[in-house]
Amino acid sequence: MLDSVIDLLACPHCEGPLDLDAGTVLCDLGHTFDVARQGYVSLLPGSSTKFTGDTAEMIADRAAFLDAGHYDPLRSAVGAACARTWDTSTDPGAARVLEVGAGTGQYLARVLDDLGDARGIGLDVSKPAVRRIARSHPRVGAVLADAWGGLPVTTGAVSHVLSIFAPRNAAELHRVLVPGGALVVAAPTGDHLRELVSLPGMVRVDEHKPERLSAALSGRFERVDRVPVHFTMVLDPRAVTRLVGMGPSAFHLTPQQRAEMVAALPHDFEVTASVTVSTWLRRDDGDDRGDATVSGG
Repeated sequence: MLDSVIDLLACPHCEGPLDLDAGTVLCDLGHTFDVARQGYVSLLPGSSTKFTGDTAEMIADRAAFLDAGHYDPLRSAVGAACARTWDTSTDPGAARVLEVGAGTGQYLARVLDDLGDARGIGLDVSKPAVRRIARSHPRVGAVLADAWGGLPVTTGAVSHVLSIFAPRNAAELHRVLVPGGALVVAAPTGDHLRELVSLPGMVRVDEHKPERLSAALSGRFERVDRVPVHFTMVLDPRAVTRLVGMGPSAFHLTPQQRAEMVAALPHDFEVTASVTVSTWLRRDDGDDRGDATVSGG
């Protein structure tokens, strides 16, 4: 719910603190933002953004695929990475977790459960996504915002940032983390979904993504952990359809093309999941100026 994280949010116009009053989010200078009936708030600095984000169909496919447990090893690895970096002796109180590009909010919800009384902000540019994030966990506040721009989060407000197959603006992530705070990144390797992405029309993983990630983060963050998560999923046609529909290939294939592709596959289709979960600690000497942004997975 928004009331659990309102103290962590900042006005996108003046960067001032925000309050929640009778269904309206407002700052001291009078900028106001209505809370949608689904429970999220739009903190876009304008009325819209050029990025549309995931569609309602993509979000529904992702929610169903994750609910079925297919990515549970990855969700466990993300939760464990956050737990390993949580030190109440240096940052007392409950953990405060921001997920950029949070999608369905299911990774964030898992982390909040793993960290006890933690509270979280689920941020996404997709309206269907934030509607689902708003009901993903009682201690999650859902925010419609553009992760490529300035984050509507108070400087030094959060103990953890999650980036799960999502875009990363290194300067902004450094700014919103407490000193020594942790950035946990899940990024696909070249083997991720290799059996699927080899099919016509499917989007392939950029083989140079790890190098670009390191280049973008190394000036502001220090990598302290790197865990490979590699497993095989045996998927039936419905699960394969959801897996294709929840990713970037959904923008490139029509529903008919997807149905024909899935129909040509074996009923029990083995698909490789290969992801690296890396943990980066905020360096105090990082420079928040400039625009060091790297695209997600």
